[in-house]
Amino acid sequence: MRVVVIDYNGGNLASAAQAARKAATLRGIDADVTITRDADAILNADRLILPGQGAFADCAEGLGTDLRNTLETATANGTPFLGICVGMQLMSEYGLEHGRTEGLGWISGNIRRMDEAADAGLRLPHMGWNTLDFTPGAHLLTEGLEPGVHGYFVHSFALHDGNPDELVATAQYGSSVPAIVARGNRCGTQFHVEKSQAVGLTIMGNFLRWTS
Repeated sequence: MRVVVIDYNGGNLASAAQAARKAATLRGIDADVTITRDADAILNADRLILPGQGAFADCAEGLGTDLRNTLETATANGTPFLGICVGMQLMSEYGLEHGRTEGLGWISGNIRRMDEAADAGLRLPHMGWNTLDFTPGAHLLTEGLEPGVHGYFVHSFALHDGNPDELVATAQYGSSVPAIVARGNRCGTQFHVEKSQAVGLTIMGNFLRWTS
């Protein structure tokens, strides 16, 4: 299996790649995991992973037009895609961090500050472990997990106005926060899969064997 972690000058690339390698080993999957922005490698990959750390606008700028177009072509052809943290946020229609920035438009909704949490007196960024709420069996990504397991979050912005049909799991932090989303062969986690220990490795392993 050819797994490509997208290199767009973002953060957490190496740790995401290492998590993919470890998850593949645990599942008995023979996986070649590379970090690259090479178009041919992306178009010929069996799985695509887009980590993210930092501001939406900066990460979107790092993608650029060529990489956006390559990702669009690859995923439109059916290659499974996993966005992590800001990588998930980039799947949305647009983000409002440091002004409006267009996203990939793969899921409904927009990314804006978690004012509900701030209004409830909660600290931003939302940082640390939080429980995941989901319906068991509703999506392969959560197979082998029970509601109430924990993911590791670090973010001050979150998806708003999304489509409930694209929502796989939520967390509570002042309000319901989208934690896992999916539409077709494109999925994403707001929390850091690569920092979520056994839960993260389970989700990563599910992604590696997922066919939408």
